[in-house]
Parts: sequence; C-alpha cells; structure tokens
Amino acid sequence: IYVVDNGGQWTHREWRTLRDLNVDTKIVPNTTLLNELVSENVYGLVLSGGAPRIGLDSKLGNCAEYLEKAKFPILGICAGHQFMARFFGGDAKPSKIPEFGKIELTLLTENDPLFEEVPEKSIVWQSHNDEVTVLPEIFELLAESENCKIQAMKHKKKPFYGLQFHPEVEHTQYGEQIFKNFVKLCEK
Repeated sequence: IYVVDNGGQWTHREWRTLRDLNVDTKIVPNTTLLNELVSENVYGLVLSGGAPRIGLDSKLGNCAEYLEKAKFPILGICAGHQFMARFFGGDAKPSKIPEFGKIELTLLTENDPLFEEVPEKSIVWQSHNDEVTVLPEIFELLAESENCKIQAMKHKKKPFYGLQFHPEVEHTQYGEQIFKNFVKLCEK
C-alpha cells in the first residue's frame, strides 16, 4: 500500500502508520504512473492531503488516472478526499467554518468495513480550509461533524473512500483502527 504524496504536512505519518501495521509501504510522488504502481504489485493507495486549496485544483498529479483506472482500494485524505469528490462529479469549496484541531465525528451508517470497531461518535483531528460541499451521486455519505457535513464518503461500486479528517494523527481516537480496516480492505 503506497502513500501518494500530494504535498501534505502529514504524508509521512500516513506512511508511518502503515509501516507500524507491518504493511510494505513507501511514499511516492503524485506524478508516478499507475502502470508503475501496478508493476510493483501495489494493492492499495492512500492519496495524501496537500497544501491549502490544492483539493480544489482540476489536476493533482496523476491522481485522476488512479481514480479512473485503479481496481484496488484507494483512501483519499483531506485534499485527496476533496479531489476524489470533484473527480466523480461532486464539488469542494472553501469552508464556511474552517476546522482545525479536535472535533466530534458522527458516523451515519452502521457496519461499513472502513469504520469497523469505531463507535458512532469519536474525536478526530481536522486541519482544513476547504471541504467537499456536494457529494458525488455515485458516493454514499458515511460521517459528518457539526461544521462539515461530508466528513467521510465511499464509492458505491469501487473500493474508494474519502476522509476529510486525518486518521494518521494521534489525536484521532480510532485513526489506527481505520487504517487497520483499510489494510483489510486492500487484502481482500
């Protein structure tokens, strides 16, 4: 499972969380071609966060190619989540109320594999000026917070997930569990 570097401040934490779960992982630039990843037997990708407003760009390295052609699970975090939403016909815009620090996450669905063993309400770490404002039609809403209505989403047909919050930061209560669950999804 590789971490695609979109310039986020916590890309190395995503990598370290996977490494600490004994996953064969490395950080790759977002300009890496999909066929290079496939030739290295990658079976999952994490699209990292990025600099402010980067999720609003129409291009994010080769992330569009991954979303269009990959058959393995992809987890978009922060800017990766925003780009994923826009790629599939949703939208992302500057937040009315940017969120920084600890917030309460509310799960809106039961039994989703990414949130297995995560309670309905938990504390997660936020660091965003932008957010997904329109859920793509082909996605299902999984979680919200008081000031951000699309905190987590999943593609209805592909194993793709987007998270606005940062599961890789130690202040996110069940962040490691979310990564464990993503690894399980990748191993299927």
